Amino acid sequence: MEDKKLIAIAAKNALLTGLYVAVVAIFMTYANKIVGDANSVLSGIAILLLMTLSAVVVGTLILGKPLMMYLDGKKSEAVKTLLHTILGLFILTVLAVVVLIIL
Repeated sequence: MEDKKLIAIAAKNALLTGLYVAVVAIFMTYANKIVGDANSVLSGIAILLLMTLSAVVVGTLILGKPLMMYLDGKKSEAVKTLLHTILGLFILTVLAVVVLIIL
């Protein structure tokens, strides 16, 4: 597989991860207005379940395709895709921090 295709896969995975993180962050910001002030055991359970779900979703987005490539014997492509995805997430993180500083 050529490098441009690997970069496209990595960029898609990084952007989808960033989008998922943004949706969860927006939900957590407005959760009080959505579900009310819930100081109960159930709210703790919901937060832990959301954390677990997030770990699975983000893990799948970041590691899913590289793991499939690796298991198909495309080890160098898998590593390149994973590294490009991590680079994409780093770039998104830097952009988010810069926007936060500007605002």
